[in-house]
Amino acid sequence: MRTRNPAVVAAMCAGLAAALAGCGGDGGGEDPDAGTNGVGKLPAAKIEARAQKAAGDAEAVRLSGELVTKGRTYKVDMRLKGDGGTGQVSTEGSTFQLLRVGKDLYLKADAGFWAHKSESGEGGGSGQSAGDAAAAKKLDDKYVKIPAGDPSYKQLSGLTDKTLLLDGLLGLHGKISTGDRGKVDGVRTIRIRGGEGSGGALDVSLEGTPYPLRLERAGRAGVIRLADWDKDFTLAAPDKGDVVDYGQQIPSGT
Repeated sequence: MRTRNPAVVAAMCAGLAAALAGCGGDGGGEDPDAGTNGVGKLPAAKIEARAQKAAGDAEAVRLSGELVTKGRTYKVDMRLKGDGGTGQVSTEGSTFQLLRVGKDLYLKADAGFWAHKSESGEGGGSGQSAGDAAAAKKLDDKYVKIPAGDPSYKQLSGLTDKTLLLDGLLGLHGKISTGDRGKVDGVRTIRIRGGEGSGGALDVSLEGTPYPLRLERAGRAGVIRLADWDKDFTLAAPDKGDVVDYGQQIPSGT
């Protein structure tokens, strides 16, 4: 019996190798949820709900990546909080800065941006006039205040609205299921997917607050990273000397 018992134990260990880390020692395999916030154990729909609540409760966030909407791709790097946001947007070869403080929205760009806007504006024309060039130069690196009545106000202000933007981005489409575990910028995550991935995918933090950290939008409509959750930042209106205010609407020829 003394010689057979070790052999029996060894055989049992080999048979259980797939389920156990080994016989003796720590007595079990590694728990994938050890040291996490526990959301990895929840059903996918509850993980989504926890992530959305965490995002809604946060005071601030940094959002960067690509958004594809109405056939246009926007590269964004925005810092957002309840009363406004600030950051950079690039689209169709143009780059500009956005700043919103309360209801006041400002756009800042170089002369090339305004020259291009003039050339592509309504009324057309085969080239840029001397007056247009002078106007574009005047706006170079200035904050142009976008009036609330201007057609571009709603679209541009939406890129600075934390609640509106996150509500529109974070919802997955189709049946929600749990995907793989991974890491985003070194933070352990659990992935949830809508429609097996066709309805978008969201990587949710398994460390600390279950913030959403990476979003793949449905229909290949962009990939967004979300970081600096709850990290406050300074948001202030520009100096009056740096602002151009056209009043009710930006002239179409500008």
